[in-house]
Amino acid sequence: LMCRDALDREESCGAHYRTEYVTAEGEAARRDDLYQHVSVWECAGAPSEARLHREPLDFASVEVAERSYR
Repeated sequence: LMCRDALDREESCGAHYRTEYVTAEGEAARRDDLYQHVSVWECAGAPSEARLHREPLDFASVEVAERSYR
């Protein structure tokens, strides 16, 4: 399920770096519009039957920003 979650996440963020999701400068390209949540996969038999549960995150006291690794 951890691998399925990594494949499901179509962005680069922190240690989750995907070469197909980078900026023109080669930095990690985040998709905050789609991935500002906590996700948990629930086993439901076969891996293909796993269910994804999401809980939105509230950033009331921090500013969300992309990191530069340069």
